[in-house]
This record gives sequence, C-alpha cells and structure tokens, in this order.
Amino acid sequence: MNSSHGSAQPQRADTHRKSFGYLLWIFGFLGSHRFYYGRPISGTLYFFTLGLLGVGWIVDLFLIPSMDRAADHRFSAGTVDYNLAWILLTFLGLFGVHRMYMGKWFTGILWACTAGLFGLGLLYDFWTLNDQISEVNAR
Repeated sequence: MNSSHGSAQPQRADTHRKSFGYLLWIFGFLGSHRFYYGRPISGTLYFFTLGLLGVGWIVDLFLIPSMDRAADHRFSAGTVDYNLAWILLTFLGLFGVHRMYMGKWFTGILWACTAGLFGLGLLYDFWTLNDQISEVNAR
C-alpha cells in the first residue's frame, strides 16, 4: 500500500559499524568503544576505573547497538571513513597517520615529529576524532 501521508524517516548514513564497536569492546574496560561512539567523557571514566570496575563494561555489551545508532545519526558521512580513521588513530596515532588521512598534513607531520604532541595531541584526538571527521565530511 502506497501512502503519501506515511511518516518516511530520512535514510541515515552508516558512519560507524557495530562489528568494529564490538571489537573495541574487547578493550572496553579502557573506554575504547565509548571514544569510538563519540562518548569521550564516559570513555575517560572507563579508562580510569577499568570500565566501572568491569560492571559498565559488561552492560555495554548490550548497549552497543543503541550507541551505534546514535553515532550514525549524530555524525556526517562523507569521503573520510570513520572506521579507517579510528584504526589509524588507535594503532598509528603517535605518527599522525590518521590526521594525514583526513588531509591535515601539517598537523599530521607535527604529530609524527613530536609523538602526537607528546601524547597530549593524541589524547585530544581520542576526544574529538568523530567531530573532526564530520567537519571534514561536511566540506
């Protein structure tokens, strides 16, 4: 039945992947999956409390689908892939490869020469990477 009065919802972009969220959940007691889904405050709290002493970490096993949907609605899709950028940040962040991937060559080279601005820039990127990617994708 075709109805012109139906409430069609806009198609959301799949910016984040549940499979990657679950992979990061394995290290979730360090807040990895929470940073990935754009929740830096709780990610930091998990980091310092080992996933709320493991309790929050277990609960998040069931919350990942809703965190994934919220991230898909919140962040903008585009040419920069969130998953690839997060992999680059996680494994090569001290070398600024994730910044170079986003086209931020100057700061990428600066990160490479200073080990992620002595770790402080790396921490900043864990807090803000999703917003940085959305900004690049909005251009």
